[in-house]
Amino acid sequence: MRRLQALFNPERYHGWGKHKKYFEGWYYKMINRDNNAAIAVIPGIGMDSTGRQQAFVQVLDGINQKSEYHKFEASAFKPASGKFELHIGANYFSQETISLDLPDLKGRLEFEHQVAWPKKWYSPGIMGPFTFVPLMECYHGILSMDHSIKGVLTFHGRDIDFSGGAGYMEKDWGHSFPSAYIWMQSNHFSQPGISLKSSVAKIPWLGSSFTGFIAGLYIHGKLISFTTYNSGKLLQSFADKNSVSLIYENSTYRLEINAERQKATSLASPVSGFMDGRINESMTDRIHFKLFDKHTKELLHQDSGDYAAVEVAGAIEEIRIPKK
Repeated sequence: MRRLQALFNPERYHGWGKHKKYFEGWYYKMINRDNNAAIAVIPGIGMDSTGRQQAFVQVLDGINQKSEYHKFEASAFKPASGKFELHIGANYFSQETISLDLPDLKGRLEFEHQVAWPKKWYSPGIMGPFTFVPLMECYHGILSMDHSIKGVLTFHGRDIDFSGGAGYMEKDWGHSFPSAYIWMQSNHFSQPGISLKSSVAKIPWLGSSFTGFIAGLYIHGKLISFTTYNSGKLLQSFADKNSVSLIYENSTYRLEINAERQKATSLASPVSGFMDGRINESMTDRIHFKLFDKHTKELLHQDSGDYAAVEVAGAIEEIRIPKK
């Protein structure tokens, strides 16, 4: 019953009854108001194919390009039933609050004015109807596209006031990250109230695979989505060590995205349930987007976002779509 309820509430823990080859992790991205601190905190649990289990809290310092991986016994991982609430040792995580008690990161933050991805009974999250497809490699959820922060963290002896800063929350669960993917996000554009999230990945499917994509642009109080399941199209997908270029269309809009890549930091990632893989993520990239009316070709909006998080991983040539 708890796993069934979680299907309709992506933010909750989905691993009830799982004992091997499974991972679940939540991603909290936080930028302070002065734009001199960019921290991501990733709590979660991993289980390998033999049943070995380990809880963790991973910390990414985007400005100084360093990461820390804090290991915990699996018994320290205590998710709540019926809501998203999680304890890992003395650390607490929910959609509204985090309280951290790590060796070099302590404090409490609150998240307000959250922008959620719309939920419907037949499409309870960002994956739409794919939410209900069993045995997929990786599932994905958006908790908040954009929100404000209150509170202070002490990081390596430095007190950082995040009040007035901006945050973003998402999560993943399954057994492995895709073998090739591009992921990016920013909510630090020249105008407040804009947030962009985009991902393209190789999706295993019935013995074969396809290129799946999900993009969302929150602007002027409206979420414009481009997804595999809503008749969206991915017209271009390109990445190299310096840049990323993506072009999407849906029935109304065309979205062009270009990212300037900077130096990235190594993070642990799931492989067959355990955090034995490595990926590279930056938090100081820059994203440019242009939104067009698909039919009239009118440019509706363009902007550039800083403190963008970007990951490019795996055999990218497998999801490359050259510009036509």
